[in-house]
Amino acid sequence: MSHVLEDVLQESADSLKASGAESPRLDVRMLASAVLECSPKDVLMQSTATMRDQDYDRFQELVSRRCKGEPVSRIIGVREFWSLPFSLSADTLDPRPDSETIIEAALKIHSDSAVKSLSVLDAGTGTGCLLLALLSEWTSASGVGVDISVGAIKTAHANAVDLGMAQRAHFVVGDWLGSVGGQFDVIVSNPPYIREEEIPALSPDVRLYDPQLALLGGADGLAAYRKLIPECRQLLCPGGVLVLELGRGQEADVSHIIEAEGLGRIESHRDLNGIVRCLSATVAQKKVGKSKQAGYDNFTNENLD
Repeated sequence: MSHVLEDVLQESADSLKASGAESPRLDVRMLASAVLECSPKDVLMQSTATMRDQDYDRFQELVSRRCKGEPVSRIIGVREFWSLPFSLSADTLDPRPDSETIIEAALKIHSDSAVKSLSVLDAGTGTGCLLLALLSEWTSASGVGVDISVGAIKTAHANAVDLGMAQRAHFVVGDWLGSVGGQFDVIVSNPPYIREEEIPALSPDVRLYDPQLALLGGADGLAAYRKLIPECRQLLCPGGVLVLELGRGQEADVSHIIEAEGLGRIESHRDLNGIVRCLSATVAQKKVGKSKQAGYDNFTNENLD
C-alpha cells in the first residue's frame, strides 16, 4: 500500500483535531520530522514523497500517543528552549516558553556581561535549560545546576554535553541548596509553585506527564520559596541577583519572602501574555572588598555519563 506523505499528514491531522489537539498540523509535522529524521520544514518540502512501511507504522504509533494526550515534546523526547534543543526525561519538567522570561530578566540585569566570568547557580535545574541558556549568552560564565532527582541531573549533564558546555556547567544532586558552597553572581530557579488543590485541574499534558515533584508547591504554593530564598540569600555575593519564576497571583507573597531576607531592588517581569512570571532581586553591593566566587572544584560531573 502506498503512503503518500501529504495524504498521511492530512489524515493524521484530522485525527488529532478530532481528539482535541490545539495545533494538529504542527504536531503531525513535528512527529513526522522525528520519524523521517529531518526538519519540520523538510517534511513540507517532501509532501509528495512516499513513506516506507516501517516509517508509516512508526509514525502511526506516535500519532496514536498524541491522540491520547501525550505532549509532542514528550513523544519525541526533545523541547526547544531559548532556541536550543533540550532532551527530556521522566524526571524533568518540560520547559515552557513562559520560563524564558527568567532568561530575559537575567540578561537585562547583566546586559554588559557577555565577556565577564559570572558564576551562575540554577536551583532545581531539571533539564538544565535555565543554566545552559544563560551560559549560551554569557560565553565566559560558568555555573552549577542542582536538583534532588538523580535522573534530572543525568539529563541536564547530557544536555550540557550535547550543547558543548560540559566544561562550564557542573551538576550536583541536592535537596535545594544545602550542599552548595561558595557565592554566585546570579541564581535562577523555576521552583514548584502549584497549590495542592490546583493539581487535579491542571491540563492532562502537565498533570499526567510532568513529575509531581517539579509541580507541587504545598498547600499554598509557597513552600519552595520559603526554603529556597533564605538559602539563595546566603549564596549570593554582594551585588548578586536572584531571579525566580512564580505562578499567577503570587507576586505579593513571594515579594514579602524576598524582602524578609533583606534583598532589595525587587522587580517584576511579565511573560508574553502580560502575566507577572518572575521576580528579580539584588543583594546590596559592599563598598569595599571583593566577593568570594563559587568554588567549582567542589562540583564534578563524575558518574553522569
